[in-house]
Amino acid sequence: MKKETCEKANQFGMCPYVTAQQLLSGKWAILILHTLADGTKRFNQIQREIDITQATLSNQLKALEAEGLVSRTVYPEVPPRVEYSLTDIGARFKPVLDSIEVWGREYIEFLKEKNK
Repeated sequence: MKKETCEKANQFGMCPYVTAQQLLSGKWAILILHTLADGTKRFNQIQREIDITQATLSNQLKALEAEGLVSRTVYPEVPPRVEYSLTDIGARFKPVLDSIEVWGREYIEFLKEKNK
C-alpha cells in the first residue's frame, strides 16, 4: 500500500502500518506481548515482571484479548485460576519482538557512544 494511503485516517485493517500501530497503541502492549512470548503466565506473574498497576494491566490484557493477540483461560477451580497466553497470531509477532530487541540494543549502544 502506498505511503500516502496509509497516512490517511481510518485505514485500520487496510494498511499494515496503521493496523499494527493501533493494535500496539497501548503503552504496555509490547512489554506484555514480550512477557507472554516466554509462555503462559498468570496475571500476577505478568504484573511482577513488568511492574505495572493492576488496573492498567487488566485494561491492556482486555484490549489485547479483544484484538485476538492474547488468550485468556479460566479454570473452574476454587480459587479461580486464570492464565494468559499468546494466540497463534499473537505468537507470530515474536520475530518482530526479536527485531525490536536487536534494534533497541543497537540504539542503547548508540546513546552510550553519543554521551561519552
